[in-house]
Amino acid sequence: MDLYLETFQVETLVNEVIATIQPLADNKANHLEIHLVKPLGEITADLTKTRQILFNLLSNAAKFTEDARICLQVKREAAHEGLMREESICFCIKDEGIGMTPEQQQKLFQPFSQVDASTTRRFGGTGLGLAITKQFTEMMGGQISVESEFGSGSRFSIYLPVQVNLELVTLQQPKKAQFDKLTTEVHSIVLVIDDDSITRELLKNYLSQLGYSVAVAADGETGIKLAKKLRPDAILLDVRMPGMDGWRVLSTLKKDSLLSDIPVIMTSIEEELNQGYALGATDYLVKPVESNQLGAILNKYHVGDESQRLVMVVEDDVINRELVAKIIKQEGWRVFKAENGRVALEHLEDKKPALILLDLLMPEMDGFEFVAHLRQNPKWRNIPVVVLTSTKLSTADQARLQGYVETIFQKESYNRDDLLELIQKQVATAAQSHLQQELENQGWTIPALPKNVV
Repeated sequence: MDLYLETFQVETLVNEVIATIQPLADNKANHLEIHLVKPLGEITADLTKTRQILFNLLSNAAKFTEDARICLQVKREAAHEGLMREESICFCIKDEGIGMTPEQQQKLFQPFSQVDASTTRRFGGTGLGLAITKQFTEMMGGQISVESEFGSGSRFSIYLPVQVNLELVTLQQPKKAQFDKLTTEVHSIVLVIDDDSITRELLKNYLSQLGYSVAVAADGETGIKLAKKLRPDAILLDVRMPGMDGWRVLSTLKKDSLLSDIPVIMTSIEEELNQGYALGATDYLVKPVESNQLGAILNKYHVGDESQRLVMVVEDDVINRELVAKIIKQEGWRVFKAENGRVALEHLEDKKPALILLDLLMPEMDGFEFVAHLRQNPKWRNIPVVVLTSTKLSTADQARLQGYVETIFQKESYNRDDLLELIQKQVATAAQSHLQQELENQGWTIPALPKNVV
């Protein structure tokens, strides 16, 4: 891969990229802040590759951030002022998006590897974007760094020499970074809400050692915001906090139909079990909390236990969503509720549903687009999908779903008992498939039952 050097104005380049990125930021109600520390002057580099670097980082920030700030700062730095020995241009992109765990950062710049496979689902593919960004940066003699905290956002810094020298830079493709193989694949998310910084750090360390991704919040308002953003698998919630205390946070979580099923484990120096249970807490731990207590209580409620089969209900109508979720929970299955296709895609990788019940007409991403994305990914394409819709489908609509979904149920054609029976059959069928797959993974060969046997 060659470099084509030309001299251009840094500010002109930035303005061109911003004009392209602004609609992406607006699409998710993000506020894009631009800080140009003038004079920026000229840079002699590969214009196309520099533009691609800046576009990749800003587009990633726009994808992973919603209703928050994205900040771009550009400045000219003297030799040895920053990471570079020579005079350079520094592009710093900071967002308030989902952030990354240390384990996720290790794999960040690997080609075709993302934060985890679920980032494709959530915000569109970036499998090559950051790998190419790093490659282009190093080809021009520059450096890239990243700082990130899971649940809080990320900061990428790119340093490019103002005069790229073809005789000094290595034109070969950089070697792939070698990383230690992770001993634990992290999928389940635990959110810690506690105003005490020492307790937050201690619980975060305990949970990380147990193999969980951990997000932390220092107050109730931030905790609720993170719960809505991350949809964690469990929440550890301190009772005594200034401002919005744990009881108010718990009440807010339980009133939100999309968050009400998340197990909430209260923590406090005082034992207040009865009040906790009365308000809907899942369990209660008296501080100080030990690592073995955390492991035991999370195992007790099957947090991160993939053997506890889960049904994903994708439905924008709250009443319908709650009705279907109640039916499924009565059958002993776990439920993850998503209000549209986009949210469902965001959580496919970490939730690993055995069955998806899907509405078709939804805001942001409808059922048709969701199914198309689902079938594009080899890891997801075998998840059975059952459509529950009140829409009369045209021939063209049915053709779009053909081969993608197991069954289409017209909501108005069934009463509650009929719907219950149909869902029970689909759940039973999914359970049979799940069991058969597990046995096959263990080396057993199990003949499939006839399709009419449930």
